[in-house]
Amino acid sequence: MTRFKPRREPAPEARPGRKPSGDVWLYGLHAVAAALANPARRPKRLLATEEAAAALAHAFAETPHAIAAATATRRDIDAVLPPGAVHQGAAMLCPPLPAAEIADIPEAPADGAPPPKRRVVVALDQVADPHNVGAVLRSAAAFGALAVLLPDRHAPEETGAIAKAACGALETVPLVRAVNFARALGALKEKGFWCVGLDGGAGKTLTEQDLPDSLVLVLGAEGAGLRRLSQEACDFTARLPIRPAMESLNVSNAAAIALYALLA
Repeated sequence: MTRFKPRREPAPEARPGRKPSGDVWLYGLHAVAAALANPARRPKRLLATEEAAAALAHAFAETPHAIAAATATRRDIDAVLPPGAVHQGAAMLCPPLPAAEIADIPEAPADGAPPPKRRVVVALDQVADPHNVGAVLRSAAAFGALAVLLPDRHAPEETGAIAKAACGALETVPLVRAVNFARALGALKEKGFWCVGLDGGAGKTLTEQDLPDSLVLVLGAEGAGLRRLSQEACDFTARLPIRPAMESLNVSNAAAIALYALLA
């Protein structure tokens, strides 16, 4: 592997992000089942149709929480959720999880599967759509990424939409928030990670780059891409080899393809 450019001065540890605010409704069978299995959750109320309660029977049998489902109609559940929420007959009210810190990022995924070929953290630079954040969490869990990093501002708080799109991964992949995003990247570099920014204008594709075994995959916001300070914090940039007829990919799709290339 080629020699890398020397690091800049040590970056101070990034401060954790904002404290979680009020209770949230999680909805969808996978999201609710995963939350019931998570000892860190503090569920307060659970609504389920008879059909959903039957589908969640295994989760009720194994949950560490003393909570029972209140039988509800779909209309009852619609009334407590945002319009258009696809809840599949189940919704649970609970406080949001505490934001993880960089020190909480594990050395390997905790799912018991063989470790992937690299240690990868996904960093989302002001990705504002909760569905995209949830989809990235789902891909992170699927391919064995260690955590997802968000800036404290211009990123969504924990919501039912994130949990639904994450399909249970919100409970298993640490979601790290930092007040200063570029400084957080620097803190990860001090822990042995190298930062690669996904950039459609980069000279090499992700698989053409000579990449180390501990990486932060940095993706920019929908439309705007990587901010200047985030680009400057990257040791490499790389692109996905998409056809000229398509300018770019949705950020969650790009993350999934990049994680497959790095970890599969």
